[in-house]
Amino acid sequence: MSFINLIWEFVSPYLFTVTMFLFVLTILVFVHEMGHFWVARRNQVRVEVFSVGFGPELYGWTDRLGTRWKISAVPLGGYVKMFGENDDGKDESTPLTPEERAVSFQHKRLGQRAAVVVAGPLANYLFAIVVMAGLYSISGIPRPLAAVGELVAGSAAEEADLRAGDRILSIDGTEITWFEDLRRIVTGKPGVLVELGILRDGARIIVRATPKAVETEDESGGGTAHGRLGVRPDSNHVAHERQNPLMALWMGVEWSVSLTGKMLSYIGQIFTGSQEADQLGGPLRIAQMSGAICQVGPVDCIFFMAALSVNLGLINLFPIPMLDGGHLAFYFVEAIRGRPLGRRTQEYGFRFGLILVLLLMIFVTWNDLVQFKVIEFLKDLIT
Repeated sequence: MSFINLIWEFVSPYLFTVTMFLFVLTILVFVHEMGHFWVARRNQVRVEVFSVGFGPELYGWTDRLGTRWKISAVPLGGYVKMFGENDDGKDESTPLTPEERAVSFQHKRLGQRAAVVVAGPLANYLFAIVVMAGLYSISGIPRPLAAVGELVAGSAAEEADLRAGDRILSIDGTEITWFEDLRRIVTGKPGVLVELGILRDGARIIVRATPKAVETEDESGGGTAHGRLGVRPDSNHVAHERQNPLMALWMGVEWSVSLTGKMLSYIGQIFTGSQEADQLGGPLRIAQMSGAICQVGPVDCIFFMAALSVNLGLINLFPIPMLDGGHLAFYFVEAIRGRPLGRRTQEYGFRFGLILVLLLMIFVTWNDLVQFKVIEFLKDLIT
């Protein structure tokens, strides 16, 4: 076997993973940078470069307003370069003309600059909301049907001879579809005989059961009886319920807010010591997840992309110099002081931010290597 064949055998299993990782990352980076670009253009800021990727240009073109759109060699990010972005406009040797000042980022009002900066993370959130709304309205929400998956030992369901796989179609003549409907109706009937319409092996039968009364304590300290049948949903009986566009959009917002809260809660738990930081993943784990999830199907891949978009948007809002949140923090100080921080202070801030980001990248990459047992493999080679 030739050397090239050996290399191909080693690389080929990872081609799909790498391809899907770059596909997902490129879309999210484009969305993020498009947010910056769009708001910059709305505020008459000249955008000099819109790059997907870093390093040497592979392909590009210049639009009628002078923006160079390009695809670069290293597809692990991207950037938008605006005229005057890294210049405080005080270089007397090359003063800006009135026309240049009119399109310079640094000469825009504080609110305009903040809007351009926050537009990137906001675009990621809007993308996630729209994507999830599309999934909710087209694919629908997976919901368990009113079917018996598992019976609790000694329960009313077991005594009534309900069986795994039974599909419950009605309760006391009222037709039901979802497992939550079954739970809701049974909860209100403690100790009351109910008549269940069951679909079993293609035939419809009637089963009578008496939900057992279970006492639960309410906020006032009193007891309330609830009915319990003693069945768990069947994972094989799941249907997708489509939502109307407005409801789907609202659910997309709720999902994005909920995911943000969960991520912030996890980060807070890391700082308080109640959670380990070994679950923080870096590029390797994201790449592995991209391949694994996208292999399941397009819906799962789109869902993962939406979740990663929220992640990207939230991280960029952290008040760390080098990130969008760091710029916003500087603008907040500028709003309080009435003037921007000095150039030296900002430079030191960005250096600190760069070191912090690099340390974080090293840490999460180490987590990835440990997760994939690369460190253990290397130790075995040495010993």
